[in-house]
Amino acid sequence: MTDAHPRRWLILAVICVAQLMVVLDATVMNLALPPAQEDLGFSDADRQWVLTSYLLAFGSLLLFCGRLADLIGRRVTFLVGLGGFAAASAVGGAANSFELLVAARTGQGVFAALLAPAALSLLATTFTDPAEKGKAFGAFGAVAASGSGLGLLIGGALTSGLSWRWCMYINVVFAAVAIVGGLLYLDRPARTSGARLDVPGVLSVSGGMFFLVYGFSNAATDGWGTPGTWGFLAAGGVLLAVFVLWQTRAAQPLLPPRILLDRTRAGANVSLLVVGAGIFGLFLFLVYYLQTTLGYSAIRSGLALLPMVAVTAVAANWGNVALMPRFGPRVPAVAGLLLSGAGSAWLTGIGAESNYVAELLGPLAVVGAGMGLIYAAALQSGTFGVAPQDAGVASATLQIGQQLGGAVGTALFNTLAANATADYLAAHADGPPAPELLHLAAIDGYTRVFWWCASLFAAGAVACGLLLRRGPLPAAAESVPAAPPAQAEPAPS
Repeated sequence: MTDAHPRRWLILAVICVAQLMVVLDATVMNLALPPAQEDLGFSDADRQWVLTSYLLAFGSLLLFCGRLADLIGRRVTFLVGLGGFAAASAVGGAANSFELLVAARTGQGVFAALLAPAALSLLATTFTDPAEKGKAFGAFGAVAASGSGLGLLIGGALTSGLSWRWCMYINVVFAAVAIVGGLLYLDRPARTSGARLDVPGVLSVSGGMFFLVYGFSNAATDGWGTPGTWGFLAAGGVLLAVFVLWQTRAAQPLLPPRILLDRTRAGANVSLLVVGAGIFGLFLFLVYYLQTTLGYSAIRSGLALLPMVAVTAVAANWGNVALMPRFGPRVPAVAGLLLSGAGSAWLTGIGAESNYVAELLGPLAVVGAGMGLIYAAALQSGTFGVAPQDAGVASATLQIGQQLGGAVGTALFNTLAANATADYLAAHADGPPAPELLHLAAIDGYTRVFWWCASLFAAGAVACGLLLRRGPLPAAAESVPAAPPAQAEPAPS
């Protein structure tokens, strides 16, 4: 066994701070959008780009940046990602126009794509003892799983207490702490000399991911029948098909097929794809329901989700420390997906005047427990058995599933909710609908989405039950075959 890194727990703390910053930014601006829109004067149609620009850059560049971390060193990509993310956040906080805010959010996505796979691969390669690895992944999984909900809470608190701009400025604080820790505690790892970047692979997968996320984003706002939707989806599909074909022929592929051919890693990717779609749908329509139907403020909406965030963090840590060593990934992943599905189905009982404690707290806690168990299984399994030189791209592949799932889920669920609301009004309205009827129609749309989320989680449980291995992961797994060995040379400063 490789000697344990003497500063591994400090490194874990640095990685968790960086990961928290990345996952927060997927949702932290949601509750800040109304005041930002009022301040900068952009339209409702433009509002989505404050969120979509981040996801477009992040999702389309993840695989490229994951391989870059493997080629030039995880330490340098981690630190560059932190510094760039902080700079983009500062620009976004000071933005005096819609265009500058969107540019800053795009910059955040670019540097998040550098940072996120480097963080997870650093974790996977720093901890070698199985018991310690379980605790480390437990802490990381708690941050990764609860970060989106925590983003809503922090976004609501900052927007209500200070200004929407602090939803951007807060990242500078996180990044500064992580940069100092990274400079102090991270080693300069060896890099593989003679390795080359797969440029055709980078262009095809980045273009394909961009077109897919863009197409699904258009579907969420413009519908599925517009050229801006199906045209981009078709182009994305073609480019990704070209990418897959090229990866079987490239001398040094961007995504070596060996990474996805392992059923354990494939199951982990499927689970995060399902989670990305399901959790985005739940969060999006829960916030709508809390604010537009129950009349909650931004800060109160965030606080309403706090129990789910807390349960998610506890379940992720418990799953990694107690369940993974004993049962392996199948039990926590399947149990987590079934719990999330049960909580989603429970949420279909909401009404126009639901009591939070009696009708919302229970299902939120159940969904939170499920999410934590899913992350406990997925994060370790998705990087299980990969060679160190593939850790970055394996980590990026995991996160691509979640980002793509979020884009697909948002588009599909928006369409389902809109159709359900329209059908309800058509069946019940006689003339202009009263406000009470509009609320009931909206609730019908929300519950339709929650039922679909429940079905999606159930389907994911079946898929992961078939894919994920039975029993614990081997304590000392053999790495998958790697590229021809090359001499290591020190990474540049």
